[in-house]
Amino acid sequence: MRPSGMDRSEPSAEEQISAIIASAAQQPLPDAAFEIWCRRYRLDSIEGRPTAEEVRVYRTLTPQQMAEKYRNGRDHAHEGPMFGYLKRAHPRAGDDAITQAIITAVKFEGAAEAHFKWDGDFWACVVRAVAQAAAQYPDFLETTYRDARNNLAYDMK
Repeated sequence: MRPSGMDRSEPSAEEQISAIIASAAQQPLPDAAFEIWCRRYRLDSIEGRPTAEEVRVYRTLTPQQMAEKYRNGRDHAHEGPMFGYLKRAHPRAGDDAITQAIITAVKFEGAAEAHFKWDGDFWACVVRAVAQAAAQYPDFLETTYRDARNNLAYDMK
């Protein structure tokens, strides 16, 4: 007898995090950093971030304060949970290499967003933006550029 969908249990938080880290571990360090960066909201959700108090405080911020908080989070991504996730994915990598990989991944995503201009076919605009960012950050795998296109399309819709 096959188990029904109702008989299956949800993987534990640690199992979900481990699966994301295992996927990132299959890639070179820069690409792993980009994958983990793009999945940061899912990782935060699994780990219970933001807390109810953080959500309450966030809702009181002005748009300018929200933008500053967002920029600060990007500027210091290498100092937060991202570092630990990437260290778990690439335990032999040095701390400086991990830090630099995170910084580069965040800047690459930011460059793709900055280059996005919706002036014609949406997908063509996405492809163009990622291609321009890829010219600035040429050391990622093609699969990472594919993922960047998909993520940018999702974020800009």
